[in-house]
Amino acid sequence: MMDRQRILILFGAAAVMAGLLSWFLYANTIAPRLESRTVVYAAAHDLKIGQGIRKNDLKKVAVLERDIPTGAIVAEKQALNRVALYPIAASTPLVTGSLSPLAGADGIQATIDPGYRAVSVTINDVSGVAGLIQPGAHVDVLFTRPGTMAEAITSTILQNVRVLAIGHSVQANQVIDLKAPKVPVATLIVTPEQAQKLELAKNQGRISLSLRNPLDLTAAVDGRPVSTDVLDPSMRGKMVMAQEARERPRIVAMPREKPKQLAPPPARAVVDVFRGDKHVQEVFRD
Repeated sequence: MMDRQRILILFGAAAVMAGLLSWFLYANTIAPRLESRTVVYAAAHDLKIGQGIRKNDLKKVAVLERDIPTGAIVAEKQALNRVALYPIAASTPLVTGSLSPLAGADGIQATIDPGYRAVSVTINDVSGVAGLIQPGAHVDVLFTRPGTMAEAITSTILQNVRVLAIGHSVQANQVIDLKAPKVPVATLIVTPEQAQKLELAKNQGRISLSLRNPLDLTAAVDGRPVSTDVLDPSMRGKMVMAQEARERPRIVAMPREKPKQLAPPPARAVVDVFRGDKHVQEVFRD
């Protein structure tokens, strides 16, 4: 009797274990296959910033519904002839935010946001922060007006400006043809008003860039120019005196006018007097 009960218990335990094993295999193999998937379009290979999207740049991938990114491209026509706004790795699903908003735009110009302009400024190893500025960086623009110690000033005319390109490089760490001529310019993304200010500054003095943290959105300075008195405090008194001298009203001596000679009153009577061979006229006036 005891042996029969043991056998039943063993059979029961075996049945429970078989059920658990079957459920585990179903949950990990068959059930995921039954979960619905959606076909989206992804990059067939690495896409560079500013690259136009063609048919051979696209491929279809099946993605679980819970993994579909927001704004995923689900139709080929949604991606064709648009431009990559950012570098896109191969097999990455394309989203509308990573492509230019309008079809038909071509080249790097499509990466410029509406309402902004791209303006280039000349830089060198010093004004360009020793080559540390890369495309995508954020910079402040400094303007220096040359002149004497009393005339020279420096001011921050633009803050938190995005760099579109350095020379011909539009992507950070992009491999550039070493045989290509170097163009010591930085292309900045600015508003039309800022573009006017920047162009005026380029023709009136020297432009320099200062690199900043892209997460720093604070206005570091108020934009007021600084002069050489911050370098040499003794210059402050001299500059104040020079400014007062320029503003002091000048006294200009007026030339003296010659006194006007009054005309003699008209004669009332004229008498001829003869003394021998001499003749004299006597004039009588009022």
